[in-house]
Amino acid sequence: MAILHIQHRTTYLYKKAVEFGEHRLMSRPRDSHDLRLIDTALAIDPPASALRWIHDVFGNSIAIASFDQAGERLTFDSGVWVEHYPVGHRKIVVEPYASRFPFSYSAEDAMDLGRTKERHYQDPHHRVDEWAKDILERTPEARTLDVLTQMASTIRKDFKYTAREEVGVQTPLQTLELCSGSCRDFALFMMEAARCLGFAARFVSGYLYDESQVDPTNPLVGGGATHAWVQIYLPGAGWTEFDPTNALAGGRNLVRVAVARDPTQAVPLSGSYIGAPADFLEMRIEVTVTAQ
Repeated sequence: MAILHIQHRTTYLYKKAVEFGEHRLMSRPRDSHDLRLIDTALAIDPPASALRWIHDVFGNSIAIASFDQAGERLTFDSGVWVEHYPVGHRKIVVEPYASRFPFSYSAEDAMDLGRTKERHYQDPHHRVDEWAKDILERTPEARTLDVLTQMASTIRKDFKYTAREEVGVQTPLQTLELCSGSCRDFALFMMEAARCLGFAARFVSGYLYDESQVDPTNPLVGGGATHAWVQIYLPGAGWTEFDPTNALAGGRNLVRVAVARDPTQAVPLSGSYIGAPADFLEMRIEVTVTAQ
């Protein structure tokens, strides 16, 4: 168990004062048996004229801020304190009937998993399919956990991590062709590759615990900003975390904030302003995760 403090500040800068539209913020972690929320704080400058909280279709906690004051700068500063109880890779228990590939979800699970089992991106020449099947063929005995772990490890080994500042994600085919991408690109690629094999998968947005605080010789990549990874539904284990950016399995070093069927549904902060496109200067993001 670790007690973590997460500070996440996002600042928008403009050439001149602009009016702000509604903004939606995802920064409150999902309280569960593996992640207990101790306290939260949220400061917005200029202050929001109204702030309301909702749960989206996936049960994520969303803050919606409205403004009646213009400004040259808009800052969202979120602080959370959590107790983290990650599940180790060796403690992931899969039902015997699903311990080797292939397997089928029960009728009840399959109905509720719905579109998380479906491919979402075009692959006309089946290149992502071929990549996933190659992983399967190279995994001895086709053990379910080994297949998924090998998938994450191969992405970590063969693909180059790049901290892209562009909005959105690459398509899985782009990531495969470039053999590079950001954490969100790798998460989407692994989601689609897992779906090729019939797994239910969903996108996760959250934070990465700074491993260098524990072991400076083995730092993880993807820190200093929000992080993204994937969950695979495994009978007996439930939704299980896999981070292809760092080849992690089981939630170690991962603080979950939001889950979604597609990355476009888990944007940490989105909003609008009234003004010319040239009025926008830059967006600055500062994230720190420290052990208390």
